[in-house]
Amino acid sequence: MSFLHNFHPQAVLIKLGTLQIHWYGFLMVVGGLLGFWIILKLADHYKIDKKFFHELLIYWVIGAVVGARIYYVLYAFEFYKDNWLDVFKIWQGGLAIHGIMLGGFVATLIYCKIKKQNFWKFADVIALGLIAAQVIGRVGNYFNQEIFGKPVSWGIPIDVINRPAEYLSFEFFHPTFLYESLGSLVIFGILLLLTWFRFKRKKAIAGNIFLLYLILYSVQRFLLEFLRLDYSPLVFGVRWAQILSGGLILVCLVFLIKKQRSKLKINNKK
Repeated sequence: MSFLHNFHPQAVLIKLGTLQIHWYGFLMVVGGLLGFWIILKLADHYKIDKKFFHELLIYWVIGAVVGARIYYVLYAFEFYKDNWLDVFKIWQGGLAIHGIMLGGFVATLIYCKIKKQNFWKFADVIALGLIAAQVIGRVGNYFNQEIFGKPVSWGIPIDVINRPAEYLSFEFFHPTFLYESLGSLVIFGILLLLTWFRFKRKKAIAGNIFLLYLILYSVQRFLLEFLRLDYSPLVFGVRWAQILSGGLILVCLVFLIKKQRSKLKINNKK
């Protein structure tokens, strides 16, 4: 990781007069395009009309962006209560992944209700696209010098202005954004493998891939929160993202068990 050790990131990718293209926004777009490409590829295997996803895309993007920003602003309310114009500066970061999940999948649920489609089936496909997008998008935090972890001698350099007050004397920090990106790549591989087995067996339960995505990402996020130094509301001394991640894990496990029991009951009646 020595190349990160020696390279001080800059937030702006391209500057043409007053026009600025930020690494964060650029990588979010690249990740989104990759994720959507994967969704369309999976649509063929699931025998889903791609037109549905093209129509859903605008709902999903609006739900994800709005959900991500609202969640982050509430999450970091102390930073925005006196600077409301900063709420709209999404190019500076602050699109919480939990908000993307909640906003995006709520939008999907609403659209599936409108079109009278099975939400679980479409959520399985979208989950793979989303985790692939996270692999690319999370790297944008590197260029914004945010979402880094505790001090370490071999880590990434962080400018003084971006260091927490209690760590001003330290220069290098854990690249937790990179850990999450690589972890998301592993999760993508696991879900893709399970999806392949699903097509081979043709007996999988719709929604399981989506629920496993939430569980695996939440486990990863829960663990990484022990390293992260960015601001977080604390509840009884526990970081909020850990509480939410723990709650998601429990809820998803309940859904997995209920769906499995429902399938067994159906099979027993045959």
